[in-house]
Amino acid sequence: MPSSTKNGRRRTTALALLLSLGTGLLTACQKPTSDGPMVRIGYSAWPGWFPWAVTEAKGLFGKAGVNAKMQWFDGYLDSINALNAGQLDCNSQTLNDTISSLAGGADLQVVLQNDYSTGNDQIIAAEGINTVADLKGKKVAAEEGTVDHYLLLKVLKDAGLKSSDITFVPLETGAAAAAFAAGKVDAAGVYAPFTTQALKRPGSKAITTSKDHPGAISDLLVCRTDFVKQNPEAIQKVVDAWFATLKLMNTDPAATLPILVERSGVSEAEFKAYDAGTTIQTLAENRQNFKPGTTMTSLPYAGEQISAFLVEVGLAKTKPNISNLLNPTFVNNVKE
Repeated sequence: MPSSTKNGRRRTTALALLLSLGTGLLTACQKPTSDGPMVRIGYSAWPGWFPWAVTEAKGLFGKAGVNAKMQWFDGYLDSINALNAGQLDCNSQTLNDTISSLAGGADLQVVLQNDYSTGNDQIIAAEGINTVADLKGKKVAAEEGTVDHYLLLKVLKDAGLKSSDITFVPLETGAAAAAFAAGKVDAAGVYAPFTTQALKRPGSKAITTSKDHPGAISDLLVCRTDFVKQNPEAIQKVVDAWFATLKLMNTDPAATLPILVERSGVSEAEFKAYDAGTTIQTLAENRQNFKPGTTMTSLPYAGEQISAFLVEVGLAKTKPNISNLLNPTFVNNVKE
């Protein structure tokens, strides 16, 4: 697997890992070319975040009037640690992980929803296992504390099973896919591109995916609250640049697709397959999703549900206060 995706998107919810402040090295920030603060933004291997490469390559930060530097991380966990350590101002991460950070004392705000997963997170099972209920008594691998562990626990609960009804095998996502492909476990919870590796096992199939749980896995731009308060104009321009990026991708795919494919580290065909499992959220959808609702596509509703669930299954010790987490100001102020 290419280096750009080998360790990508370890969307981790385990508090101990989130707050361990790892030593992922940041490349030196470029000197600002105009007035204003430099906004340091992290991202890693996930189709919904690859558009940031277009933003930077096409100079859309500069056109929006903001000094911003994208920082690529081979390991998603490193990007979370960098944000928690103050080495980044904003980071591309999931709602699940952000809530776990809040439970550990972090002070963060969501300023933008990039996408939600619609099939790229999967529970893949061996031949003869056709439903989640069939996992009872089986060996199931996943990376403990990651969002696909969260998905596994969620679908087990929905099927009337407890975590103790399976033999859970904690393995790093790539190792989980390899173990499943080799026949060492009966099922695995993995995300793209590791899904491709797992499905090489003859007769294997996805018995449930994030497509069956729309909104359950949201991918976001999350910033340190103090930076947002001190630099609201810069954050607004970053959000403006994101939507300018989506517009450019829509109107000129020939100029932008090669950038997305190169950043992904996979072939164009593979990229398009992964891209189909990620639903980029439009400006209108962003504005709607920041509002209260009764489904998981509503970020306030999803936040409350995820907070309670993480405590219930032991992935967080206490339910955090998320009343100040979601900041719709910036998406509401984007000029169409």
